[in-house]
Amino acid sequence: MNDFKSMDLFAPLQRALAENHYKTPTPIQCQTIPPAIEGADILGCAQTGTGKTAAFALPILDFLGHEKPATKPNRPAVLVLAPTRELAIQIGDSFRTYGKHMKFRQALVYGGVGQGQQVNELKRGVHVLIATPGRLQDLMDQGHVNLNDIQIFVLDEADRMLDMGFLPALKKIIAKVPRQKQSLFFSATLPPKIRELAARLLFNPVSITVASKTPTVERIEQSVRYAKRGNKFASLMDLLNGKNVDRAIVFTRTKHGANGLAKKLDRAGIAATAIHGNKTQNARQRALEAFRQKKVTVLVATDVAARGIDIDGVTHVINFDMPVEPESYVHRIGRTGRAGSDGIAISFCTEDELDELRSIEKLIGTRIRVENPEMKFDTKPGPAKDKPNPRKGNRNRRRKSSNAELRNGAQRTYRRRKKSQNEGKPSRKTKSASN
Repeated sequence: MNDFKSMDLFAPLQRALAENHYKTPTPIQCQTIPPAIEGADILGCAQTGTGKTAAFALPILDFLGHEKPATKPNRPAVLVLAPTRELAIQIGDSFRTYGKHMKFRQALVYGGVGQGQQVNELKRGVHVLIATPGRLQDLMDQGHVNLNDIQIFVLDEADRMLDMGFLPALKKIIAKVPRQKQSLFFSATLPPKIRELAARLLFNPVSITVASKTPTVERIEQSVRYAKRGNKFASLMDLLNGKNVDRAIVFTRTKHGANGLAKKLDRAGIAATAIHGNKTQNARQRALEAFRQKKVTVLVATDVAARGIDIDGVTHVINFDMPVEPESYVHRIGRTGRAGSDGIAISFCTEDELDELRSIEKLIGTRIRVENPEMKFDTKPGPAKDKPNPRKGNRNRRRKSSNAELRNGAQRTYRRRKKSQNEGKPSRKTKSASN
């Protein structure tokens, strides 16, 4: 199908798509929407930025438009699970955009904020519940959510959920969902645990794979820049002050590193803000909104937030720290080159990070172009026997020093005690005189 008009979607949906200039569906949308509308289970393997949200949101809204299920307190008809708060919010925004000419109610359930408003929305009754696993399980345990009426169940970015430790919560949630339902299951990768989970959830699914063997977006220009650790910030400043950097996401390995880098950039005159798991939900949303509205030009993020950022117009992704897991590299650079645009991904690599670089190149099946090949690292380690072990030496010195201090301290204490005893006793001359 070459356009959305040929998909025979609910008329108000078609109107919303036309108003938002949606004409040509992406490959994942072409292959998912028709069988999903027919009620088939879907097993979709696709990278981020391929249009997965519309691939499941449009069939769901088409179902709500034609079937018009009644809302019941605490008993949604559709459940969409997402791994992060940001992704849940963005899915909710997409449902509102596509369904703006329809009458339906949705609720978002995620942690990091009070549950009062979420509980009230569930009590009023909703058609679509978009949730993160942890908060949903909490509300289920409290009796605020009943999943017995679920007719469509969506699991988005299942591999990310497993990475974040949500498997126990997922199993408990899946156990409460009816057997007779339609399930749409999406994951960027399909490791054994994901396949096992899919086998439990899906019945005779339509399998769709749009990810190529080289799991990177072709429109992204990738390069690596060798750097010494102390020179990374100067290299970053040179890059950000360039003419073509309109909006950039900079990835660090740690939350502390993200905060520190954002502050340094601010002090250097570049408007930046940080986003990571330790930020409150309100702070994260403020940071994303400031970045979306170009109030700040640089967003400093960690891998936890990598898949939760869905903002068009990101010109550059910069890996200030190389990711530990090569798969994270794919998800990081997927923040640029979205919606048919070109993108640039640049990675700073120190001598200590060369192993991470090689792992990434092995995963994507190609060598990444080096911007400064003239810079060479001395990668030849010296013999093990010639290598000093400062920690061991320091421990021995500390131990010796500690033992000496104990001995000296004990001797001083003994002298003070002896002197005190002698001062309290009368001398021999005094004794004889008194006698």
